[in-house]
Amino acid sequence: MPNRAAPLDLLLLPSWLVPVEPAGVVLHDHGLGIRDGRIAFIGPREEALRQTAIDVRELPGMLLSPGLINAHGHAAMTLFRGMADDLPLMTWLEHHIWPAEGRWVDESFVADGTDLAIAEQLQGGITCFSDMYFYPWVACERVNLSGMRAQITVPVLDFEIPGARTTDEALHQGIELFGEMRHHPRISIAFGPHAPYTVNDENLQKIRVLADEMDAAIHMHVHETAFEVQQGLEQTGERPLARLARAGLLGPRFQAVHMTQITDADIALLVEHNCSVVHCPESNLKLASGFCPVERLWQAGVNVAIGTDGAASNNDLDLLGETRTAALLAKAVAGSATALDAHRALRMATLNGARAMGLEEHIGSLELGKAADITAFDLSGLAQQPIYDPVSQLIYASGRHCVRHVWVEGRQLLDDRRLTSLDEVRLHACAVEWGKRIKAPL
Repeated sequence: MPNRAAPLDLLLLPSWLVPVEPAGVVLHDHGLGIRDGRIAFIGPREEALRQTAIDVRELPGMLLSPGLINAHGHAAMTLFRGMADDLPLMTWLEHHIWPAEGRWVDESFVADGTDLAIAEQLQGGITCFSDMYFYPWVACERVNLSGMRAQITVPVLDFEIPGARTTDEALHQGIELFGEMRHHPRISIAFGPHAPYTVNDENLQKIRVLADEMDAAIHMHVHETAFEVQQGLEQTGERPLARLARAGLLGPRFQAVHMTQITDADIALLVEHNCSVVHCPESNLKLASGFCPVERLWQAGVNVAIGTDGAASNNDLDLLGETRTAALLAKAVAGSATALDAHRALRMATLNGARAMGLEEHIGSLELGKAADITAFDLSGLAQQPIYDPVSQLIYASGRHCVRHVWVEGRQLLDDRRLTSLDEVRLHACAVEWGKRIKAPL
């Protein structure tokens, strides 16, 4: 019988296809078809070649996976990359980052820094990222123009920040932005209270009420350092996570970023409220913040995603490299070589990130009907040979330079490592100019 369905817009024929769901599956010599931005076909190569397709792409030696999801970062801080390295967190924040933000961060800074971050992430195989930074409406504009996908979180603190003189002004901006983006196909809005030590109980209650009314996510740095936890105990008599639970913030929409300081009681709270944890291993290592016990969380049933944090504290937005670090670190922390195997690490960088953002029905795995957010990794290099398990080779023997192609909703945003929606030459010149301005003497 002839195939009478509407033709596929694009048929991809890789050597390996890793859907992530079902877990642990690697499909050899299969094809994936895209129609109207969605995955419309997955099947053996022989069946794939019988499909009618407008464009057919042979991808020999390549592995197709869901696009990587960077579940935590501060995109525009790419322009502060390397500005204040090798310092403890509070010194880094209070004496370097916050003063620099007060002097330099405006709408043009956020626009240029976000563009730079989007470009770097696309070149690293990332199709969706979560951003917590000032002037969030500017980030929305840049994401919209780029074709990428993002969760934009509205930063909330108890004091004046760039773009918002008061907490109430920031919350009002969040309400407006949520309404404007409600039907956007690639952008979701969340509230981003910075941390327990920068947001008081009154403002936490305001955020809780708004998040409940709007069914919005809450994205927050929590238990990033031992000092934060000790300070919380001294000031309130309870650990920060327990305080957030008492305030009613914890729930399936709550994204707890970092969580390097974890007790059994903390894990019980995370499980009880079905929260997600976003692990940022390289930032935590660089700032000597501690180690998130990923394997303990995973075995307890907590959804653990992965993020790069901002380029000012990492110093790159390389999620594949971050995932390799996470897998290795998890083994050392757990004292077990079987902790966080390669397939689970890839799941953490894809479907778990989607689940943390409430997007698991749309992205995070290669399944029929889901958005065609896809990354093609080239495993044909000498450094990847021989290949016994392509997912192990991806996590342990590959780097972001292996990313060849990226699609978001079926639109190709990286074609043979060439950005299609951003001008790399302009971005480079712009970043260099910002660097000159920022490091110039006053």
